[in-house]
Amino acid sequence: MTRIVVGEFLKGEKNPRVIGAGESETRGMKNGYVDDSDDSLELVISVKNAVAMAEKSSGIKIKRAFLSVGGVSLRGEWSSGSVIISKADGEVTNLDITKALADCEDNLNLSNKKIIQTFHISSRLDGREVLGRLEGMRGTKLEVKAFFVTYSMQHLEDLIEVVAKAGVETIDVIASPIAMAQIALSEKQKIVGVALVSIGHQTTTLAIFENGLPILIHTFSIGSANITNDIALGFKITLEEADELKLGNISEEFSKKKLDEFIEARLYDIFESIENQLKKIKRSGLLPAGIVFVGGGSNLPGLLELSKSILKLPASAGATEIFGNSKTKLRDSAWFAALGLVTALRDESGYSEGSLRNLFKDLKNTVKSSIKQLMP
Repeated sequence: MTRIVVGEFLKGEKNPRVIGAGESETRGMKNGYVDDSDDSLELVISVKNAVAMAEKSSGIKIKRAFLSVGGVSLRGEWSSGSVIISKADGEVTNLDITKALADCEDNLNLSNKKIIQTFHISSRLDGREVLGRLEGMRGTKLEVKAFFVTYSMQHLEDLIEVVAKAGVETIDVIASPIAMAQIALSEKQKIVGVALVSIGHQTTTLAIFENGLPILIHTFSIGSANITNDIALGFKITLEEADELKLGNISEEFSKKKLDEFIEARLYDIFESIENQLKKIKRSGLLPAGIVFVGGGSNLPGLLELSKSILKLPASAGATEIFGNSKTKLRDSAWFAALGLVTALRDESGYSEGSLRNLFKDLKNTVKSSIKQLMP
């Protein structure tokens, strides 16, 4: 589904006030990217329909928006960089930190990829770890480690162009797990160590946070649609009927035991992929805040119990406190990426402003040639 949320922050209030929302069935995307020009036209219609619904419910004309991106080409990558302190007295300045992060970026292999967000993870000054603020300290050599969220350049260009054709200018691009984390995870969870798992229609994204920052982002090309397909093939029924069974709406003519086997077999594949990533960063069974599940596929019966059994970690369903006790469809974690974008109005830390602005500059001529008129 293509989802749009319109929100505003009122003075003195921590959470945004949602004043409008719109959704439309997503057509023209596969595994998070636009496949070809025909798909692009279908996706433009999907975006336009969601925008129209959001405009009607909010009473506001939508001209600009934050864009959430996910899919198989979304990755998190580590890099290190260093710089010799520029001032004669050895005082560290923001310019030195910027140069060190630029060196990290230079050391990345960015073949056909674009950095969409950058996170400064750790620093060492003359070989000693520095905690907290660097500016004002004195030394000779600054070394930093950074975490970069990257995305396929081609896929990103296609998505931004689709949104522009739908009449909306992209303000900035944010990785969907980073956006969802702002809604689904507490600061305490992100500090002690937590995994956010978003099970979508065609993909599953794993994001791990520690010390308040992301340390891993990986997307698998398997989602809830695979479970639907397995059920449809196993019971020889339509996809629509399989979807109903998947959500627990089972009738007596189907074996619940067999249904559970279909669901658990595919979930096991997802959990095995997650476990492999946890082992790579030596966090298998070592995340105190466990795993939080979000996304349209997070409501599968038996998901949490099976996760605890296989991954040996606490597991819970993502929830939000934004709406207090009021009932709304936006409580469904499938909306968390869009809701997380709203919070970006309040906190814009971590965006790769320089690299992204350059991307928009690079796209300017391409978009202008293909679009007659953009909304200001």
